[in-house]
Amino acid sequence: MEPPHSSMNSPTVELKSLQLCDREGTASADSGIGDVDDLPVPQQIQISNITCDSFKISWDMDGRGRDRITHYFIDLNKKENRKENKFKHKDVPTKLVAKAVPLPMTVRGHWFLSPRTEYTVSVQTAAKQPDGDYAVSQWSEIIEFCTADYSTVHLNQLLQKAEAIAGRMLPFTVFYRNQQREYFQQASPSYRSRDAQCRRMLPSVKDNSGSHGSPISGKLKGIFFSCNTEFNTGKPPQDSPYGPFRFQIQADILFNHNTNIYFGDFYCMYTSYHYVIVVLAPDGSDGDAFCKGRLPVLDRSNNCFLSCTDEEDGSLSFRHAQDVILEVIYTEPVDLSLGTVAQISGHQLMSQSTVNAKKDPSCKICNISVGR
Repeated sequence: MEPPHSSMNSPTVELKSLQLCDREGTASADSGIGDVDDLPVPQQIQISNITCDSFKISWDMDGRGRDRITHYFIDLNKKENRKENKFKHKDVPTKLVAKAVPLPMTVRGHWFLSPRTEYTVSVQTAAKQPDGDYAVSQWSEIIEFCTADYSTVHLNQLLQKAEAIAGRMLPFTVFYRNQQREYFQQASPSYRSRDAQCRRMLPSVKDNSGSHGSPISGKLKGIFFSCNTEFNTGKPPQDSPYGPFRFQIQADILFNHNTNIYFGDFYCMYTSYHYVIVVLAPDGSDGDAFCKGRLPVLDRSNNCFLSCTDEEDGSLSFRHAQDVILEVIYTEPVDLSLGTVAQISGHQLMSQSTVNAKKDPSCKICNISVGR
């Protein structure tokens, strides 16, 4: 086994270099684990410095027998359905062997640890014998923890991938949002994001569609809009997966000099279409405060996805990327009186809906090395 990699703060254990041992029972012919020995049992396990693909682990031990310890066995499992082990390929190790290094120890492995995922971990101390077998302690208590969202470093990696395929920019003049007729006409438990009395569309929490590690999923409140246009007409398409009635609003009402724009996500759903999520947040708003420090900020007038530029006559012009489907999240309420509602002539293409859609983890275009 390779030696642990060094770190400024703690030894780092790369999962790709770890070996497999058997968690079931106290012995394994395959892994060379012998009977339970009188070695100190790890206690008071502490998990810290959690990222989307790494964590630090430390624990306390009695002094008796510590000098005999040569290795640590770490049992790491996804919390969901861990008995069935449905989430792991059959050859992926769940039991890790690391040389005994000073604690805390950093465990890192982007191919094994997924963002925003609950795990259980327990630890066993071991002493390697002259014959190659291991004497082991009892397993420690089981600790639960959850990995983190993508950091801005990871989101910038996604951003670069999205920029590579965004294509040329096309002009547009309106944002639009499709829904069922009832959404615009009456209050209903099915449409909690609508304030019928005040005729406003209210922000609601974003679903879990897109990248699993995106920090906006299940957290950011907003209203989804589209702005893509048909290449041959320059107008919004007449088909929609979200409903036959469309609210349409002039672009400069939502996107202007007082609006900040952030990159939110880049994903696909097992199709050739790729989606980019951008967030429009009025400067100083609650949505703006949420995005700052979490999402990469884009240049309002010069980015690859959605731009707003000044014209000589003082007006604003708008462009969107041609080769990706833009999903625009506006973080504040929108009054229906600021736009128009009309029925579209096309079909409701339910197959194109992205509601709670899962990202294709095998796509080389829109995935980064830290997970889905």
